[in-house]
Amino acid sequence: MANKIAAGAAFPAISVPRLGGGEVAPGAMEGWRLLVVYRGKHCPLCKPYLTTLDGLIDTFAEAGVQVMAVSADSEEKAAADVAQFGWRFPVGYGLGVAQMQALGLYVSDPRSPQETDRPFAEPGLFLINPDGRVQIVDISNAPFARPDLAAIARGAKRIQEMNYPIRGTHA
Repeated sequence: MANKIAAGAAFPAISVPRLGGGEVAPGAMEGWRLLVVYRGKHCPLCKPYLTTLDGLIDTFAEAGVQVMAVSADSEEKAAADVAQFGWRFPVGYGLGVAQMQALGLYVSDPRSPQETDRPFAEPGLFLINPDGRVQIVDISNAPFARPDLAAIARGAKRIQEMNYPIRGTHA
C-alpha cells in the first residue's frame, strides 16, 4: 500500500458507475457523505455490514450524511446483491485497482476463480465533510475489522454539533 489518504486531505476525484445510472463520485458531491468500500459479492461478511448500513440510513440522514457503497464487482454482481438484500443507498461498481490505490486501500487477489474474477479492495470507510476533506478514515486489510456503523453515525452528528476538528493530522 503505497498511498494512504491523510486525515484532512481532499478526497480523491474518483468516480465509478452507479447501479440504475449515473455515477458514484463522493469527492464531487456536496455536504457530508459516507463512502463504504466493500469487498464484493463473494464476501459473506459484507452482506450483513451493508444491511446494517441500510438499517441506519435514517440515522445518517438525520445527521445530514449521504451514504453510498462501492466495490470492484461487475454491474451484474452488484445488481444481484442489491436485488437480494434490498439496499436503498447508491451502489457503485467497477472500482479499479488504480482507484483503490488512490484511496489507500489494501488490494487483494482472488484465492480462486470461484471467489471472484478480479483484484478487489479490502474494506474501507471514509466520512467526507462539506469541504471535501476526509474527516474520518478507516481501512482494513481483512474483512474481519470494520468500524461500528452506528458509532460512525453518532460521531458524524457529534462532529457537526461540536464543530469537532479533524483528528490525526499530526504527521
